[in-house]
Amino acid sequence: MERMVQIYGCLVSLLQKCIFRVLSVGPMPNHIAFIMDGNRRYSKRCNSMEGSVHKAGFSVLKTMLKYCYEFGVRYVTVYAFSIDNFKRNSEEVESLMDLMVEKIEGVLKEESNFNRYGIRIMFSGNLELLSQPVRLAAERAMLATANNSRAVFSVCVAYSSTDEILRAVRKSCEEKWDEITAFSLGGSEQDEMDHRIILTDIEKHMYMAAAPDPDIIMRSSGETRLSNFLLWQSSHCFLYSPSALWPEIGFRHFVWGILNFQRIHFYLDKKRKQL
Repeated sequence: MERMVQIYGCLVSLLQKCIFRVLSVGPMPNHIAFIMDGNRRYSKRCNSMEGSVHKAGFSVLKTMLKYCYEFGVRYVTVYAFSIDNFKRNSEEVESLMDLMVEKIEGVLKEESNFNRYGIRIMFSGNLELLSQPVRLAAERAMLATANNSRAVFSVCVAYSSTDEILRAVRKSCEEKWDEITAFSLGGSEQDEMDHRIILTDIEKHMYMAAAPDPDIIMRSSGETRLSNFLLWQSSHCFLYSPSALWPEIGFRHFVWGILNFQRIHFYLDKKRKQL
């Protein structure tokens, strides 16, 4: 029986590699972002504890990361915890924070694997809002993988687009004001055009400045809302919303998303070039 399971696993792996090889003939997404929606609904449907469902959701995330890496997607971003999620009941928030620390510590134990595959881990958001154990664990994971460049895995935690945009605009204004003040104190004259804040001034202060705009945003559970996620970066990306809840997401959903992205890639690319 064990031998049969091994053979079946090998056949499945071979089939997946063949499918990826076929898909790679078409346009390849460089950045896929995931909104992991539906854990609580899945918990109610299955009458199970939310903590166990969140762990199942983390297992699905690991599988999606594996598919992305094997398919050659360089940037992967997940919406792990929004600023609004702090409004949930304290027990659930505490459980999620504990799970986050547990999984980050697990990553640190597998640091050699991440470094071998060249994966850099980034935590994006207002990290000051996190509890100290989570924040310190996140900082250690970022430091341990800082020199990797083959792939970038961004975890958006204590994040919202409105917070990201407001922070970037504030930082840009402060930077420009310091620049103007420095020129004035030095007795130098500046053209009025140099006082303007331009697009690149704002974008370099974004939490997500280290990654290009996403090609695909995949939100499970059939919802088509972005829920304050990557609003600045998603004007010309493909929003894919399979009806399955996050713990139910699998290989077929991933492949179908890639196929649909490839189907409309020409249109999206044309729109980007018009900017």
